Amino acid sequence: MAILVEHDKRKQEILEKALDVFINEGYEDVTFQKIADRCGITRTTLYIYFNNKREIFLWSIKQLLFGIENEVNLIQNDKTLTSEETLRKICHKIIDHCNENTKLFNVLLTYFMQLKKTGQNPRDRIRRRVVKLRHLLTSILLCGIQAGEFKDKNVHDMNELLYGIFEAAIFRLTVLNQDDNTEAYKLIDLAIDGFLA
Repeated sequence: MAILVEHDKRKQEILEKALDVFINEGYEDVTFQKIADRCGITRTTLYIYFNNKREIFLWSIKQLLFGIENEVNLIQNDKTLTSEETLRKICHKIIDHCNENTKLFNVLLTYFMQLKKTGQNPRDRIRRRVVKLRHLLTSILLCGIQAGEFKDKNVHDMNELLYGIFEAAIFRLTVLNQDDNTEAYKLIDLAIDGFLA
């Protein structure tokens, strides 16, 4: 059991350090050797944990998303909040995380553009990564409708509106270099105000 725990701990350390390498150098410029060097291990040792840099990159993203999901789940599980308060806090938290990880989103943008060049569909990859978030938003919206806090509207459309605001915030951060969350907060709040019964 101790060997398994040590293996998992080392894997987590590699992922954290590798994410820094991707952020600092960009996906295309990162090599397996650079990751191994940053981790203070040999490439051979790195192969014990991962098959290639793409696998490391995807696991690093999963690890980051897992952290965001944990914070969002804490907000969702706070039974003292109304559905409206829960939705606002979660949406603001997501915007904050986007802002805190601007460099990572720049790397992701480059990665997705590379996927597109090779004929793959980045949309499918992105949807798989955010499916939990979409389900969470749907759940909060449904609870708010059932509680009479939100209008009885098409939940899919409401979810798409919020998700579109997240995408716009990420675009502003990565492409336009606008790191002020004020506009994104205003848009989120305006959308949620429109949901209110």
